Amino acid sequence: MKRLVIPLIIIIFLLFILIPVFLINEKRELPEKVEIVIERGRACSYVLNELRDRNLIKHRLILHFLLKISGKSKGIKAGEYEFEGKISDIDVLKKILKGEVKKYPVTIPEGSNIYQIAKMVYRVCPPDNFLSLAMSPDIARRYGINSSSLEGFLFPDTYLFEKSDNCERVIDTMVKRFFKEWSPEFKKRAEEMGMSMEEVITLASIIEKEAKVKEEAPLISAVFHNRLKKNMFLQADPTVIYGLLPEFDGNLKKEHLKTENPYNTYKRKGLPPTPICNPGKNAIYSSLYPAQVPYLYFVSKNDGTHVFTTNLKEHNYYVEIYQKRGGTSVKK
Repeated sequence: MKRLVIPLIIIIFLLFILIPVFLINEKRELPEKVEIVIERGRACSYVLNELRDRNLIKHRLILHFLLKISGKSKGIKAGEYEFEGKISDIDVLKKILKGEVKKYPVTIPEGSNIYQIAKMVYRVCPPDNFLSLAMSPDIARRYGINSSSLEGFLFPDTYLFEKSDNCERVIDTMVKRFFKEWSPEFKKRAEEMGMSMEEVITLASIIEKEAKVKEEAPLISAVFHNRLKKNMFLQADPTVIYGLLPEFDGNLKKEHLKTENPYNTYKRKGLPPTPICNPGKNAIYSSLYPAQVPYLYFVSKNDGTHVFTTNLKEHNYYVEIYQKRGGTSVKK
C-alpha cells in the first residue's frame, strides 16, 4: 500500500498542474470580433472579471492564480484590444501582458494642413483638442520652433496610433518625425542660404502646394527664390487660400486676391508668416536646392505641368493660351 502512495501523490500533483494548463490552452472559436478597452490603473481582478463577462476567458481563477504567483498581476497593459477567431485563455493573457493593443493607421499626405490633419486623427484625438495644441505658439516653442503654430512641422507619413494615445503624443510623434528628416545637411544648407528653418519650411510648403509634378519642384522653388531676391510679390494662390481657412469653400475669387491678410502674397511681399501646409521631403529639399535658372513666372497647364518664363510678356502669352483659351497643357 505504501508503494502506491507516492506514485498516487505524484499523479495527483501532475493532474493538479496539467488540468489547469490544458484548460487555459484550450482553443475555442469566438462567434464574432470582440473589442475591449482596458483602462489605465484597473486592478487585475477587475480586468479578469471584464474579460470573463465578455466571454474572452473561461477560467478566471486559474489566470488570477498564475498572475499572482508570477508577480505579473500589475503587468496588464492599458489600451484597446481586439480579439477574433480561435483563442484560448492563455492567448488573451499573453496579449494583455505584452500590450498588443489595436493600432489605428493614420496616413498624412504631403501638403496636408493642420485643419485636414485634425480630421484624420479623430479616432485617437478629438479634432478640437488637436487644433488647440497644434495652433499653440507655446507648444511650438517647446520644440524650438519659432512660429505661431506647428503648421509645417507635422511630417507627412503613415503613423500607427493607439486608442490610449492622447493628442500630445500624436503631435509629439509627428514633430519628432519632422526633426528626424531635418538633417544636419539641411540645417547647414539653410545657414549657407541665410534662411532660418522656419523660412525654409514656409517656402517648402508653398512649393508643395504648387508642384503637382515632383520633378518640377526645384523649378518652382527657383521662381520663388528669384522673386524674393528681386523683392517681387510671390503671388501664390495657395497662400491666399490658407489665409481664408477654415471658412474657404474651395472657390478662389478675384476679390480674395485683394483681401488684407498676412497670407495674401498678392498684397504682401516676402514669405507668409507661417507655413501653409506640411511639406514632404522632396519639397523641403527643393526649397534648399532650387534649380539654377532665371525664371520668374510659371503658368499651370491642364496636365499638371507648367510653362516657366523669365518675363511678363512671355508669361501673359502663355496665360492667354492655357488659362483664357483653355489650352491642353496648364498658371502662375
